[in-house]
Amino acid sequence: MKEKLWKHISTVRTQSPLVHNITNYVVMNNTANALLAVGASPIMAHALQEIDEMVALCSALVVNIGTLDHAWSDAMLQAACRARALKKPWILDPVGAGATSYRDEVLSRLIALRPTAIRGNASEILALANANQSKTKGVDSTAQSQEALDAARALHKLTGAVVGISGETDFIVSDQSVIQIHNGTPLMTRVTGLGCSATALIGAFLAVTESKIEAMTAAVALLSIAGELAEKSSSGPGSLQMNLLDKLYNLTEDEFKNTLRIAC
Repeated sequence: MKEKLWKHISTVRTQSPLVHNITNYVVMNNTANALLAVGASPIMAHALQEIDEMVALCSALVVNIGTLDHAWSDAMLQAACRARALKKPWILDPVGAGATSYRDEVLSRLIALRPTAIRGNASEILALANANQSKTKGVDSTAQSQEALDAARALHKLTGAVVGISGETDFIVSDQSVIQIHNGTPLMTRVTGLGCSATALIGAFLAVTESKIEAMTAAVALLSIAGELAEKSSSGPGSLQMNLLDKLYNLTEDEFKNTLRIAC
């Protein structure tokens, strides 16, 4: 598995897929820089008038509902329709699922358009599967990632999407397997938008990788390992953010294979 995952990382670096992001104000800069650091090419475009052409131009679509409004929800729905029609991969990040009825209504329409992949924290995955047993706390999870495994399986069965649950342990769920990644550092939760960065990176890997589960696993592992290694030279969240970008850019094959802790 380690060999396959590193091959996918190398493919992103050499093919540099163009990734269309309809994402939120808070993380645009972070996610664009993360995509550039791994070798992908980002574009942030939200205008309804250019959505069809933009989706056709790009290799994958990322939809992140973090700072949702009416105009952006129309753009997201049109983009997802276009990606589905063109058989291009698209990933949904259900930021804040369960927080408001408006957010849940938009998410139910997006889910109906069959995303290739879904990534969220445990509370978001539970809410998206209508299995939330505890109140969500805005964009933060109030549940542990393993608590959302049944909800992730239900989402996969409903949509066909490979489903990622972020947390202390990251889970990637499909009908083939449930993969666990035990990398990362708690300090990563003190930097805004790293979950959103994971979603954007998954978009890049979906663009160049036939296996959806391998694409998500490679992207999540890459970000988690980069964060874990970056912490060693960081004194807090600010330097972690800077060092993580550098590590995404210069991570070596030996560092990746020797640091990855994965279980199936």
